[in-house]
Amino acid sequence: MAVDVNTTEGAPAVQDVAVALWTTGPGSGELRTEHLPSRGGGDAVVRTLWTGISRGTETLVSRGEVPAAEYERMRAPFQAGEFPFPVKYGYLSVGVVEDGPSAGRTVFALHPHQSRFVVPAAALAPVPDAVPARRAVLAGAVETAVNVLWDAQPQLGDRIAVIGAGMIGCATAAVARRIPGAEVVLIDVDETKRELADELGVGFAPASAPSEDFDVVIEASGRGEGLQLALRLAPTDGEVVVASWYGTAEVPLELGADFHSRRLTIRASQVGAVASARRGRRTTADRLALALRLLEDPAFDALLGGTSSWMRLPDVVAQLADGTADPLCHTIDWSAAEQGASTSASTMSDRSDS
Repeated sequence: MAVDVNTTEGAPAVQDVAVALWTTGPGSGELRTEHLPSRGGGDAVVRTLWTGISRGTETLVSRGEVPAAEYERMRAPFQAGEFPFPVKYGYLSVGVVEDGPSAGRTVFALHPHQSRFVVPAAALAPVPDAVPARRAVLAGAVETAVNVLWDAQPQLGDRIAVIGAGMIGCATAAVARRIPGAEVVLIDVDETKRELADELGVGFAPASAPSEDFDVVIEASGRGEGLQLALRLAPTDGEVVVASWYGTAEVPLELGADFHSRRLTIRASQVGAVASARRGRRTTADRLALALRLLEDPAFDALLGGTSSWMRLPDVVAQLADGTADPLCHTIDWSAAEQGASTSASTMSDRSDS
């Protein structure tokens, strides 16, 4: 049952209660309180500092556009509820361990938007001291970028095109630029993204203009037009690595012309499993740890968008659904969320006593 979240100052802390976001219908979200489970021997209690909005996936969730055939595969690790609604979803959370192994440590977790939570300590990844907590919410995007590049396997000095200057495309370009001698070009229909490309230290080209030859082409636009452009830019006998997930949208392609004569390949890259080129030697934990180390580079701050208080999360759900949400990683500040949980817990208690 949903309850109002009251932020009256002076409310006593209630340590076993948390506030969480539930998406309850297309463009509709509610803040609900819940009691935390007791901590088991291998568990940790985490107080959330920041969560991040993964715009691509969370937009589909907010609209109810997760395909029914993908309900199970698209479950977040600590998701509650079921697609399409109501569902507690999200997977970019940074907090401090309050109780349990590594108490006092700042950690990253694949947990939905919630003020405090209890999870197995093994599900937490320590954030390096050199990475600010807010920047650490980008770990999921950078981990995806690492996987995409393991799939694409660029080489020294390659010319790399990344189509789509959203969070995943930008993260992929930012990681790819570390390859010695690589020339990375970010391509987008929005020419104002040139400034962002400059901040990341990569080139930029409008979607209407690129004509140069590329060795590696990565599609991260989430649009069929982006995939069609990727096929045009791919080298003969080359492949397009698709990082986009299109949800229930139809993606028509023109596969006539030179698609067959140039022997092109379309290959999906999905972060749910380690890329096949590394799967026998790296675990998902290894991949996430690498992503967090890469985030020591302050250039990634360019991928952080605006910030909202946790109390505004229902508004963010509406903005995701109507397409007006922050195009990069919008961050949620969970400061003072304990007061809201405490007061809501008192409301719950009063209602149950009446």
